[in-house]
Amino acid sequence: MRLLDDVIGKEILDSSANIVGKVKDIEIDNSLNRIESLIIIKKGFSKKIMSSNDEEKIPFENIDHVGDKIILKQDLKDIVDEIINS
Repeated sequence: MRLLDDVIGKEILDSSANIVGKVKDIEIDNSLNRIESLIIIKKGFSKKIMSSNDEEKIPFENIDHVGDKIILKQDLKDIVDEIINS
């Protein structure tokens, strides 16, 4: 699938332009044909020793821009805090 090829491995930047990770996978809602979320590997972790703590699921509504890099609407910590508190 071309979408996967275009997005997997792209760097993720927070709203302050700090690199926070890379896209590992995408969750798609097949019934609506839309991206639900991006699964990212947080910066500084190797795929070889990856554990669930090395990953974050970012709902697509928290994505501001997709281009050469993917930019979040806010800081990763704030997004994760919102997910935990909802």
